[in-house]
Amino acid sequence: MFKKLVLGAALAFAPVAAIAAGGGEQHIEDFAFSFEGPFGTFDQNQLQRGLQIYTEVCAACHGLQYVPLRTLSDEDGPGIPEDQVRAYAADNFSVYDEELEDDRPAIPSDHFPAVTALGAPDLSLMAKARAGFHGPYGLGINQLVKGMGGAEYIASLLSGYTGKEKEEAGTILYENTAFPGGWISMAPPLSDEQVEFIDGHANDVVSMSEDVSAFLMWTAEPKMMARKQAGFVGVLFLTLLSVLLYLTNKRLWAPVKGKKKA
Repeated sequence: MFKKLVLGAALAFAPVAAIAAGGGEQHIEDFAFSFEGPFGTFDQNQLQRGLQIYTEVCAACHGLQYVPLRTLSDEDGPGIPEDQVRAYAADNFSVYDEELEDDRPAIPSDHFPAVTALGAPDLSLMAKARAGFHGPYGLGINQLVKGMGGAEYIASLLSGYTGKEKEEAGTILYENTAFPGGWISMAPPLSDEQVEFIDGHANDVVSMSEDVSAFLMWTAEPKMMARKQAGFVGVLFLTLLSVLLYLTNKRLWAPVKGKKKA
């Protein structure tokens, strides 16, 4: 019976293993993001740099349709002043107004616009969707054990281009050490010194990959800090409750357990 169960399990996972093996070996770097760990927090300066990279580089092809523009002023997020958020929305995006039957400048209550013309994926939930990138297939063991999640995958992908190209069926593919199979149809989006930061922060490919990946992690988990705080308070409460229950139980049963049989 046990042999049959083992054989059945092996057959069930065989197609999955074949897919994983056929996809090629991925190399994912373990970046040290500030939001990792139970007490980690987002770095506002990094999120603001990531927003700038997204706006200047990524927004032409990828949207953030599930992210309200007003959240850019959140204290647990980029923390941009509200007047600057209004200016940013109006200067960079336009939305279709059904009442006006025409486009108008975006306002903070609008969402980042979706970009569907090129068929590129929306980035709102990308970091969350890519969290379980490593095996066993789809279980996200590296995220659980090493703290490596979707942000590491995105940063590794953006900085994983080798410079090699090939053409298949009329499509140019680019070698990438982080992409399953080793080849991706998206051209390298980042290059050194492509974006200039006011604070003079490093703008090489690896640094910019980290910054925009942290920003995309925030777009996918904007309430991460609140969840961590609630979890910490919950653990403290359960610990205190366990101690009180133990002392109560000991006090109630001490007289009974202390009696000796005649």
